[in-house]
Amino acid sequence: MTDAADRQTVSASVRKMLVPLALAQFICSFAGSNMNVMINDISHDLHTSVQGVQVCITLFLLVMAALMIPCGKLTDKLGRKRCLTLGLSIYGAGAVLSALAPGLGVLILGNSIFEGVGTALLIPPVYILTTMLFTDMKSRAWAFGVISALGGIGAATGPLIGGVITTASSWRVAFVFQAAVIVVIVILARKVIDPVPADPARPFDTVGAILSAAGLVIVVAGILAADNNLALMAVLLVAGALVLAGFFAWVRSRERAGKEALLSTALFRNHRTSNLAMVTQNVQWLLLMGSSFVVSAYLQVVRHYNAIQTGVIFTAATVGILLSSLAAGRLAKRYQQRTLILTGFVTAIAGVFVLLAMVKGHPGAWYFAPGLFLIGLGLGVMLTPSVNVVQSAFPEQLQGEISGVSRSVSNLGSCFGTAIAGTILVSGLANPTRSYGVAMIVLAFIGLVGLGATILLPASEPIPASDTVA
Repeated sequence: MTDAADRQTVSASVRKMLVPLALAQFICSFAGSNMNVMINDISHDLHTSVQGVQVCITLFLLVMAALMIPCGKLTDKLGRKRCLTLGLSIYGAGAVLSALAPGLGVLILGNSIFEGVGTALLIPPVYILTTMLFTDMKSRAWAFGVISALGGIGAATGPLIGGVITTASSWRVAFVFQAAVIVVIVILARKVIDPVPADPARPFDTVGAILSAAGLVIVVAGILAADNNLALMAVLLVAGALVLAGFFAWVRSRERAGKEALLSTALFRNHRTSNLAMVTQNVQWLLLMGSSFVVSAYLQVVRHYNAIQTGVIFTAATVGILLSSLAAGRLAKRYQQRTLILTGFVTAIAGVFVLLAMVKGHPGAWYFAPGLFLIGLGLGVMLTPSVNVVQSAFPEQLQGEISGVSRSVSNLGSCFGTAIAGTILVSGLANPTRSYGVAMIVLAFIGLVGLGATILLPASEPIPASDTVA
């Protein structure tokens, strides 16, 4: 067999490994948004409130964000494939438990805790394995494009698929759907190869893991407390900031002692480009999940739309993400990554203002479509460049750490989006139109922060993308 034939065979086998990895990102993103259209159904069935469902959704995103860095570090110790399989198993168990939940407490246990822990375990291996399996920049750009696209599509189609399932049957069946997809991924993932063996002797910073997770949990708890007790919110935010400061002090002390810390400060030193790109990642997912929750809650609680009607309206965002994702390869060849991220933010922020302008005073559902389409289009354009900028900035030995940090930053953005915008909306339901407008304006303002970080990114050459599947 010729060398060319050998390379073709290897390339085909690597492409097959990408399928379960991309599907894993899809189902995790789907889980983060599909509950948005079930707010009324879950609250009525489990005798809870809109705020109760918001807490469940936010906790799921928070558990992911809080554990992503420790789980990213565990991949080196336990092995990337083992963490992927373990995460899928825990996630699947959580989906089944959520489907059978008799009350909000069990739903939080299944969805927020089990699915959140499972996601935190399986997502870092997805990005680490992709970086290791696709060794050249050209194929890696394409692979990240596929994964990011399926992540965006999962988040965007979550409301539509969840709405169809909920209206046709029950919200519980949506969790059965998740469990079924997990089974498929587990079967496909059997052929995934871990290029680097696990290192069981590698130390794990348990204290650092506890401090980082506790700090993030306290900060988000402070945001959620804003609608009930501003004094408590302030106390929790300050306490969370102090715990996180303690975490970084602990990390520095371990590094000075020559011990391995949970998070290497070298990831942030002299890495201006990747630091700014992580800010853009955080804001991108904040915009996506924040706008998804606010619009979904507004449609169901204020306009009394059912799950499928709400999901259909979000088809506009899905189409926007699909169109921009399909064009990602061609765009990457022609434009710099900074240009793509910049264009994405401008488009998404414009979408927020179009959404506000067209919906005000108009009862028709189609008035939501143009704004949602622009938000989806903008986010789809910039998801892949941001991921690739971060992952490609570090050598193989740091992929476990930077993947955990990158995914934690993104999921923290999702968590902040639901917590901040959702809290504004829920606290103002006595005047829903005003609170809806305030929530969306806050999201647009945060989008401007992401735009500012993008402007500060240094100009660089576009990452080459293949004309065909690589």
